[in-house]
Amino acid sequence: MSFVTFYGWEVEFEGDHHLRAEQEARSGRLYTMYHGTTVKSAQDIIQNGFRQSPDGMLGAGVYVSRDQKKAERYPLKSPVSDRVVLKLQVDCGKVKRIDTDNHPMQKTWHMQGYDTAWVPPNCGMKSVPSGLEEDCIWDPQRVEVTDIAVAPNTTLLAQLRQLISQRKSQSTSTRPSEARSGRLYTMYHGTTVKSAQDIIQNGFRQSPDGLLGAGVYVSRDQKKAERYPLKSPVSDRVVLKLQVDCGKVKRIDTDNHPMQKTWNMQGYDTAWVPPNCGMKSVSSGLEEDCIWDPQRVEVTDIAVAPNTTLLAQLRQLISQRKSQSTSTRPSGQGACNTCKTPNHAGHVVQPCWGCGENICTFMAKHICSVRP
Repeated sequence: MSFVTFYGWEVEFEGDHHLRAEQEARSGRLYTMYHGTTVKSAQDIIQNGFRQSPDGMLGAGVYVSRDQKKAERYPLKSPVSDRVVLKLQVDCGKVKRIDTDNHPMQKTWHMQGYDTAWVPPNCGMKSVPSGLEEDCIWDPQRVEVTDIAVAPNTTLLAQLRQLISQRKSQSTSTRPSEARSGRLYTMYHGTTVKSAQDIIQNGFRQSPDGLLGAGVYVSRDQKKAERYPLKSPVSDRVVLKLQVDCGKVKRIDTDNHPMQKTWNMQGYDTAWVPPNCGMKSVSSGLEEDCIWDPQRVEVTDIAVAPNTTLLAQLRQLISQRKSQSTSTRPSGQGACNTCKTPNHAGHVVQPCWGCGENICTFMAKHICSVRP
């Protein structure tokens, strides 16, 4: 990870996701890591994904390392001819450092809202006599195989890489897309005609409770939104098209998930239930999201209305609301189009010297996709 500080903000170059073992992973970032396994297990992991180890030094989870040399030692009792090292892309989420024996959170870190436990190298833990770095990722969905780092021979290397290629092709066409933290997404909300008018004019309000607790319930699946409100006739149903700033996203994909209603208390802005995840409490199997802060949800259009007259009326309300929002911004030059903050004194906007995207000196940070 390369970055350069400039006028109080920093440009981060995301082209290199590899951390040295002694560097602590930054929460919510993607990193290159490794996992040593047998040939048969490697094939299974590539085709079906990782599964949690039921227990270990850091409890349940997927055990990986940023140190390829450590991964090459595993499985400990397997001959070299049956060892494969998978190269991974890992979304660390929220990271907890475990660097002492009998750490109070050594096996309970996930219950405290963390996604990854990290044991730094040479930290002096007797339970890690090798002194080599390791990580435990709670959710297998955060770990993706991207390549083969080590294989017993070139023939097997080619076969495993072919499996990865096939899996990526299948995933592209069939896997539901998980919202990436901090991005804007199009979503939908089904409601009554009267409520649609109120939401457009006054904004969303939190539902006091629901499957995922308090928040604004939306879906990326328009067909799901069209079913709501469940007891309202079609003549009284409207589907609002939204722009949603997801913020930090927590995946909830099991019944009685430990963070099912407490995700916001753990620092997340959005809870996401993926489609067909097997939750009995989501009998339809359709995807849904719960956004804690109503300010993160903006109505941009009407996806479905009972008739063309009402469609035109609701779209006129949206247009009026946007005009009011523009006229009531802080005085001065309005909001900066780049950093979105009030532009009182004029902001300096210039192209990033890496990717060429416009950046403003008042931005907290800019993520660049091109290495300088």
